[in-house]
Amino acid sequence: MDVVAQRVRTTWTKRSRGGPAASARNRVPVVFPLPEGVRLHEVTIDESTGFTPQSTVLDTLDGVTLREAGGSLAVRVELAPMSWPNREWRPEPVRLRPGEWLRWQINYRFGSLCECGAQWHYRLETLNLAYGTVAGFAGEPAHTVIERGDLR
Repeated sequence: MDVVAQRVRTTWTKRSRGGPAASARNRVPVVFPLPEGVRLHEVTIDESTGFTPQSTVLDTLDGVTLREAGGSLAVRVELAPMSWPNREWRPEPVRLRPGEWLRWQINYRFGSLCECGAQWHYRLETLNLAYGTVAGFAGEPAHTVIERGDLR
């Protein structure tokens, strides 16, 4: 399967829901340059590092289902376990033809308990995925899925 993918994963807590920290979070790009020769790439950006990007080369792309058939590729982002909001409706898989790429955005809220009560963590994931050889994710994707729910 000839796939190039980059996942951009931004995480934060309620400290970055407003003010200057939210501005820094909102300035995080949805795509980064691909390292040369890399086919699966992840960039993590976290509140705890001041939203400084950290790059990782991946062996596999977890949380994404890929099915190749009839000269096209069906792509679907799976929901992260133990996350909110509940999604009553999910988009169908996106079909890519060779040379096309997609951008799929999905957000989450995760809860944990600590001595101070419930602590919420938030995450925005952007998947840029191309079927076939690409030099990067320049321009507009052939398909865009925005699956962002209310995180309150």
